[in-house]
Amino acid sequence: MSGRYTLSEFVEQTKQEDLGQGLFELENERLLEINLNGLVWMKKGAMVAYHGDVKFTREGMLEHGLGKLLKKAVSGEGTQLTKAEGRGKVYLADTGKKITVLQLEDDAIYVNGNDLLAFEPQIKWDIKMMKKITGLVAGGLFNVRLEGTGLIAITTHYDPVTLRVTPSRPIMTDPNATVAWSGHLMPDLKTDVSLKTFFGRGSGESIQMKFQGDGFVVVQPYEEVSFQTGGAG
Repeated sequence: MSGRYTLSEFVEQTKQEDLGQGLFELENERLLEINLNGLVWMKKGAMVAYHGDVKFTREGMLEHGLGKLLKKAVSGEGTQLTKAEGRGKVYLADTGKKITVLQLEDDAIYVNGNDLLAFEPQIKWDIKMMKKITGLVAGGLFNVRLEGTGLIAITTHYDPVTLRVTPSRPIMTDPNATVAWSGHLMPDLKTDVSLKTFFGRGSGESIQMKFQGDGFVVVQPYEEVSFQTGGAG
């Protein structure tokens, strides 16, 4: 294929198609179509187009309770949500990142706050802070725990890889490349100066997430944010 099209050929090649996948439909690997008939929560700023009778409302300060509001205030959590209500089609994207749709079935999963794109309203969620964090990372590491039955959509830079965690094989990851993990795993955050040239480029020392137990962890081939160590200066 030459990569050159007449206008009619371009429209035909790139046209939106209904694939019959249900509420969350991947129009392509970087664009999510929501066949809305009710309510869906989505990441603020992720909507790129829509049609139909749809109302968008920013998440109210107390909409999810005082506890979540206080956690957001303390953490500076970037998971700001928008509520889409009505009937129509809503198209979501996030800086060209790859989108994965997951069906939770009475399951729980942790997702990096910046990598959560959308979820159904019946999914329970809460902001969680990692343990053993004091003095290691300036600003903290905060993630969203999602639990229940329903659809969620997450984003990754390029193709995600899922690593199996077993009691005999713990997994260490770079926090900047860690996207999600099993809802029952509680990773530790630690430093290892001996690995500073391999983990956490530019951070001055290695900050690692250590996953132990039975479950999985999802990583991406990209370091999303540069964390700074917060030792006594």
